[in-house]
Amino acid sequence: MIIVAALIGIVAVLALPQLPSLDVLTDYQPKIPLRIYSADGYLIGEFGEERRNVVRIQDVPAVMKQAILAAEDERFYQHPGIDTLGVIRAAYSNFASGGKRQGASTITMQVARNFFLSSEKTLTRKIYEALLAFKIEHSLTKDEIFQLYVNQIYLGQRAYGFAAAAQIYFGKSLKDISTAEAAMLAGLPKAPSAYNPVANPKRARLRQLYVLRRMHELKFIDNAGFKQAEDETLHVKRDVNDFGTHAAYVAEMARQIAFDRYRDDVYSRGFKIVTTVVRDEQEAAYLSLRKTVMEYDRRHGYRGAESYADMRQVKSDQDEELEDLLSDIDDSDHLQAAIILEATPAKVRAYVRGGEIATLAGDALKFAARMLEDKAPANKRLRRGAVIRVTKDDKNQWQITQLPDVEAAFVAASPIDGAVRALVGGFDFNRNKFNHVTQAWRQPGSSFKPFIYSAALEKGYTPASVIADEPIVIPASETGSQAWEPKNYDGKYEGPMTLRTALTKSKNMVSIRLLRSIGAHYAQEYATRFGFDADKHPPYLTMALGAGSVTPWQQLAAYSVFANGGYRVQPFVVKQILDGKDKVLAQFEPSVAGNEELRAIDPRNAYIMDSMMHEVTLRGTAARAAVQLKRRDIAGKTGTTNDYVDAWFCGYHPTVVGIAWIGFDQPRRMGSGETGGSAALPMWIGYMAKALQNAPESYMEAPEGLTTIATTDASGNIVGSELAYKEKRVAETAPTEEKPSVVPQQAPAPVQEVKPRLIERPAAERKN
Repeated sequence: MIIVAALIGIVAVLALPQLPSLDVLTDYQPKIPLRIYSADGYLIGEFGEERRNVVRIQDVPAVMKQAILAAEDERFYQHPGIDTLGVIRAAYSNFASGGKRQGASTITMQVARNFFLSSEKTLTRKIYEALLAFKIEHSLTKDEIFQLYVNQIYLGQRAYGFAAAAQIYFGKSLKDISTAEAAMLAGLPKAPSAYNPVANPKRARLRQLYVLRRMHELKFIDNAGFKQAEDETLHVKRDVNDFGTHAAYVAEMARQIAFDRYRDDVYSRGFKIVTTVVRDEQEAAYLSLRKTVMEYDRRHGYRGAESYADMRQVKSDQDEELEDLLSDIDDSDHLQAAIILEATPAKVRAYVRGGEIATLAGDALKFAARMLEDKAPANKRLRRGAVIRVTKDDKNQWQITQLPDVEAAFVAASPIDGAVRALVGGFDFNRNKFNHVTQAWRQPGSSFKPFIYSAALEKGYTPASVIADEPIVIPASETGSQAWEPKNYDGKYEGPMTLRTALTKSKNMVSIRLLRSIGAHYAQEYATRFGFDADKHPPYLTMALGAGSVTPWQQLAAYSVFANGGYRVQPFVVKQILDGKDKVLAQFEPSVAGNEELRAIDPRNAYIMDSMMHEVTLRGTAARAAVQLKRRDIAGKTGTTNDYVDAWFCGYHPTVVGIAWIGFDQPRRMGSGETGGSAALPMWIGYMAKALQNAPESYMEAPEGLTTIATTDASGNIVGSELAYKEKRVAETAPTEEKPSVVPQQAPAPVQEVKPRLIERPAAERKN
């Protein structure tokens, strides 16, 4: 012992002059990640190697401080930096065992190690750690040391500090955690990987109980508090990117914008991005998309086991091997991965991550019954070891479900300035980061028809113009390849009808004849006024049925033109970029409807198209929208492509435009009857039910220059009236025999595009 003490003294004398400066502690500049917020101030994303949220010691709740002291250093506020007897005992143990054992450290010593030393278990490092602890205690107050510890310590899942850990593990602010949650977090510093409640829930539970017992022994909690915390069920987040608001695609868009400007600095300097999305509407969009996709998936049957786990090492229903087998399989929100322990046609028992056994029988097995039969395909049959998905229903009962194959997208924005209020780029960002809102080029189907009709109004047609809904054969000379015999989606033909009725019923034959009359080249150029790319819409008659390519983002901008009275505004998702001190670095300045430089179409055209698309939601292919939302001030158009490959609903209220799409990533048939009105419209309705909850009923104001014309029946009797332009440039009734245009049609005048910009703020102008 004397020799050991002498050695320690010699090392101390030699080490003291070489101890590092404490500037890194006194001028603490931690790495702060990039944070993304909703327009109403909710965190929706975080990017950076170190997830950290710096808090002042006075803002750390008492229960968190007590849990840390109980777990790590009960005499922190009494000792001078080291617990002398404990350090000597640990140092001797390490020396005697060759550095193999773990020695106990005070909070101050852990601060020294985290900032200045490695984690190797040697006598020399322990002495340096003790000397640094003395120096730190001499330079900083106890609360300053505790604050450094609370913010710097690594706690697993890329969480540095207890505030970040509270958010990552429990989705809560540090001030809101319970005693049970505080004990779980306080147990992490000893070994973040071994006691991680995500990776090792059983070990984490044992460590939590130890911390609770220590809190009870130290009288931080009484008997009742101990019992309550011991019995509390913790809801641990398994996805580190779950921030309580499902806006991963929005956060990624914002990250890309910031990275393009500031490169890698953006991940460590505490930058903040304020987006345009509204949390409640974003959640409504997310839930509605998921519900719509799951309902579609359920309509098309159960496909069987996802995969099979090797059960040879599993000895019981609570074997830790089951957790290991599930460790590489991610949950998808409420679609939880499970491993079947026992399967018969009458009952299935499955292990769910965390140790719960899900027992399913009766109605809970109907969806998967076919895959429980002996004749089910061997590579899909439900048997012991099969990996499946389970979820709890509204009655908290387990049900078998599955991950869907189909994808979907939804986006909504203000038609006035283009501010995006909700955006969901796919079913699950963790499974598929491809943003279907901005990146997916799909055929729009009948949702493109309003742009053909708008072009026809510009040519002098009116909603009262009559065109035949009858079969038509387009010769090869017009298609450029082979003769084309299109059909209506329902196979029915109703003879001559007005354009208003034809759009309401989405009649393909009328759209083709209309396009043939006004000219495909004219319509192609006219569509660019709405933001569509001419090269994505070849000037053939198939354009009448939406055979070109669009993205949901383009559809959003295009339908906004109808919703705002004819102005072309640009959708955007980022409002501001701020630095770590909340100074504005860049601010988005949108273009706003009402600026005549943004005029895309005549206001009379927009008003008439708006009135026609109201009919679609009142008594046409989207009539369920008005019924379910119980309002008449909505308008839009369904879209279904050939062979049910893509389904759309694009619609709006004067205050918000919403675009819904569903289809497979590798385009294929979704199934008979999966139209825009059945497969996509429910998604739009689900969102609008929330977005329009408090919106008063409102309609577009009629512009000047409209005239009313009489409408007649087949016998010439006046049966009503319709709106029209004052100017007439073609007959109100289309020719009975359409002929291809051999003279190029005059294209509409191009629209001057006024793009909104993200304005960099000069340093002198930046303010809080």
